[in-house]
Amino acid sequence: MELKLSKTRRDILIAAGAAGVASSGGLTSYAGDMVAPAGGRRLKFVHVDVFSSQPLLGNPLDVFLDARSLSDAEMLAITRETFLSEATFVLPRDAVVEREQGVHVRIFTPDGEVPFAGHPTLGTATVLRNLSSISGGSTARPDEITLDLKVGKVPVKFTTDSSGRTFGEMRQVQPKFGTRHDKTVVAELHNLNSDDIADFGPIQTVSTGLPFAIVPLKHLSSLQSLRINEEKMNAYVAMQEPNFGFYYLTQDTADHDVALRARCLFVGGEDAATGSAAGCVAAWLVRYGAAAPDQSVHIRQGVEMKRASDIFVRASRDGQNITNIRVGGYSTQTMQGELIL
Repeated sequence: MELKLSKTRRDILIAAGAAGVASSGGLTSYAGDMVAPAGGRRLKFVHVDVFSSQPLLGNPLDVFLDARSLSDAEMLAITRETFLSEATFVLPRDAVVEREQGVHVRIFTPDGEVPFAGHPTLGTATVLRNLSSISGGSTARPDEITLDLKVGKVPVKFTTDSSGRTFGEMRQVQPKFGTRHDKTVVAELHNLNSDDIADFGPIQTVSTGLPFAIVPLKHLSSLQSLRINEEKMNAYVAMQEPNFGFYYLTQDTADHDVALRARCLFVGGEDAATGSAAGCVAAWLVRYGAAAPDQSVHIRQGVEMKRASDIFVRASRDGQNITNIRVGGYSTQTMQGELIL
């Protein structure tokens, strides 16, 4: 989107810029003159692109490293200030407590706190590992970090691949299979025909911390052209449980290295990578035979937003129970700084 200034304001800015260059005898570097305001609380944060091994792709996240001085209202306001889908707030505790109970972390969206979210969990654990901040000052990077979230303990294991990149995999809580949704009704919510919806699994709400209705589509073109009927969607979501959303996927990926293409749209926006929904997909795939137990499934999301994200999921089966939900990917730190309040 191109932002256009009024002619009067534009002319003023151009003139002021020219005057500044003339008075300095050349281009001015402002970075060296930056002075932080005195006083106030200073909150260090790290910006990380989650589910991507490359910067400026994946789902971005701001991780605030010590939020003990913040109220709930301040955490919410800061999250809104970031203009991201989520921000996380680490509440450090004694090293012994953290080893036994995990690192206490709270996750906020611009609408409020949520008990769990996938990319904030993986991104926060990766940042903590990089900082080695839970080992009492030790410089050794742990192979596993457990986050103590509102949904419960979520461990994240780390491995290093042949290229030296760090891969993190979280183990989500046990899945809950809920409501099955009518294909015709769901199609109307998205201006689709019921024939556009595939049949390799039912449209069903699944939760591994947050509830998502999994919607399988036959064709990549249907996924790419999805449009939400806002009025109908708002009415439908109002009848569902809190934090409910839809997650759309197709086996028609046009890429033999990618098993599923996915999107997570909602009224007013879209998510570049939804690790919580991907965990639901892992459980759903194994339950309905679309993936074998413990088979790694590569999901690519965010392409339509130009924020390609690669999510790797797997789940186990114990009789009729689906267990051991794992969601993994790479994360890339791109910025760090301080918020001054």
